[in-house]
Amino acid sequence: MRRESITIDSYTILYTLKTVTHFYNAPLLRHLHAHIVKLGFTSNVYVMSSLLHGYTNVCFKDACNMFDEMSERSAVAWNTMITGFSRLGNVDKARCLFHEMPVRSVASWAAMISGYVSNGCWNNGIEVFREMVRDEKVKPDEFTLCAVLGGCGRMDMIGLVLGKSVHGFIVRNEWGVNVELGTALVDMYAKCGFLKVATLVFNRMRETNVVSWTALICGAAQNGYVNEARTLFERMQKMGVRPNEFTFTGILSACVQAGLVEEGRRYFQMIGEYDLKPNVHHYCCIVDLFGKAGELEDAYAVIMTMKPTANMNVWGSFLNSCKVQNNFKMAERVIYKVLEMLRPEYDGGVYTLISDLFVMGEKWDDAERMRRLIVSQNVRKARGVSFMSSRSNLRT
Repeated sequence: MRRESITIDSYTILYTLKTVTHFYNAPLLRHLHAHIVKLGFTSNVYVMSSLLHGYTNVCFKDACNMFDEMSERSAVAWNTMITGFSRLGNVDKARCLFHEMPVRSVASWAAMISGYVSNGCWNNGIEVFREMVRDEKVKPDEFTLCAVLGGCGRMDMIGLVLGKSVHGFIVRNEWGVNVELGTALVDMYAKCGFLKVATLVFNRMRETNVVSWTALICGAAQNGYVNEARTLFERMQKMGVRPNEFTFTGILSACVQAGLVEEGRRYFQMIGEYDLKPNVHHYCCIVDLFGKAGELEDAYAVIMTMKPTANMNVWGSFLNSCKVQNNFKMAERVIYKVLEMLRPEYDGGVYTLISDLFVMGEKWDDAERMRRLIVSQNVRKARGVSFMSSRSNLRT
């Protein structure tokens, strides 16, 4: 276009930025940045915001440098950096930027809440929401409420109380419950174990989609309502809604809980019938299902067909089943291969499991070597986390 002397406008630049960002090409993005400067688009808020967004996806260090050099920062630029730091897990830096903002829009509050929730800092996300409500200058929007409800669904009973208050906020303000907000409510109630309320919200929704159905199915499975999960899955199929990968994870986990081997096998085969490929969660479920039923040969055969190869979650499930079934011969087929994959900082439980298996198989020398390895590499099991509420705060 430049060689043909065709005028390049902001729309052309924005479209080009979107394309370059899609291909994650840092050198090309920097080259385009140079042209943006030469063409005089540095004062165009939309162009510069789009460029900053591109850097957060392609090269975050460049995004930080660009943000620091900006003489005037739009709300979009601040929100982009908050989201970028949150995506990298650095919610403390995101919160610092949030407090530095001269003016916070509803998108800013939503970005901060979503950042906390996506990083498992649910209590912090709820506290930011409370701060937003107290501020009264900005009212929550649909995206903010969905983020808050997502956090509530992971906080057990205290989350249920907070989720109900959000639901009350929606009703008091006479908000229409669209598919996104309705799905968030269904997901929250289902994860908190209130399947009847989740179903009531679901049935009142004017529009539903596969995400709504999946939220209900996974909630039922998570809380042990196996028959309900299966009924919902069949009902969804009859309605012509195609299940996705998450739907199959939910229904397979329900089969694991109830020990429904043949049903689980059928659902696992059904994944391919919907032109989907089994993911690691599906494999974990089916291996766990076969293993608990004592069908270790079937579990092993499934693992051997995995593409890409099995990760530590799958191997850990298989080895644990070998231990439960008191079958060291099956464990011995893979145990040395698994040892080569172990990482002390992440797989402490598997180290202990393998040590126990060596003892079970009367491999005393190997068991002793494992114990020495555990001590020398300072291997520790991942600690569990529990939650308790204290007045308005949630503590771990």
